[in-house]
Amino acid sequence: MEDQLIYSQARRRVEAKIGFFIHLAVYAIVGVLLVAIDFSTSPGITWAHWPILGWGVGVLFHALGLFVFRGESRFKERMIERELGRSP
Repeated sequence: MEDQLIYSQARRRVEAKIGFFIHLAVYAIVGVLLVAIDFSTSPGITWAHWPILGWGVGVLFHALGLFVFRGESRFKERMIERELGRSP
């Protein structure tokens, strides 16, 4: 039982990391495409940096939530345990 719990927690962490790296890859690809569109359609006016910057903030928060502020999962676990202890 304990091994299954450890395995499921590890699996969730790996899936979260894979999700982040997919997010990062899509961000990079779309950023390059936005810059290419920007320079090909309006060489005098640059606008691509605004969506890249905004999305970059989202990627940064995704990374912080995944790699820095990992204590949130303990909070979730306590809430789940509390809910499981309640009777319907």
